[in-house]
Amino acid sequence: MTENTLSQSAWLKKLRNSLPVFGHRNWIVIADAAYPQQNSDGIETVVADAEQIDMVRMVFEMITASNHVRARVYTDLELDFVSEEDAHGVTDYRESLRHLLGRTPAKQLPHEEIIAKLEEQAEKFRILILKTRMTIPYTSVFCELECGYWSVEAEERLREAMRAKQNAANGRSEI
Repeated sequence: MTENTLSQSAWLKKLRNSLPVFGHRNWIVIADAAYPQQNSDGIETVVADAEQIDMVRMVFEMITASNHVRARVYTDLELDFVSEEDAHGVTDYRESLRHLLGRTPAKQLPHEEIIAKLEEQAEKFRILILKTRMTIPYTSVFCELECGYWSVEAEERLREAMRAKQNAANGRSEI
């Protein structure tokens, strides 16, 4: 463990302290060992002395236990194409991750698209990256936090009602 690497109790404390202040549009990333330290001011990277799948489990448990946020999960599209020959253990990891995610949908995007999303969001919102000991490529799990007590569908209905009222005030009828 290097000097800047946090023990399990230390990174868990960091997560416990961050989660209550995090909300809609914040991100928590559980990253592999080669994940780069990004240069955006809104991104904090913490090196954790932990196994990837264990950390994913603990982060999901903490998010699930909170009542104010839930996670929209992203994984790298490339992960499905990494071969066992090139990255020993990838098959077991994929299976463990699928089991852990269960019914939680994970949107797969190319790695560079997810990184671009993080960079864009970091301009306005905080992102916590928990870097693990994982040495299999494209195994990072990205959790975009959403409001835990307000659904996307409720937001869409709200916006539609606002548009309808604005159109009525402007004398326009809905088509």
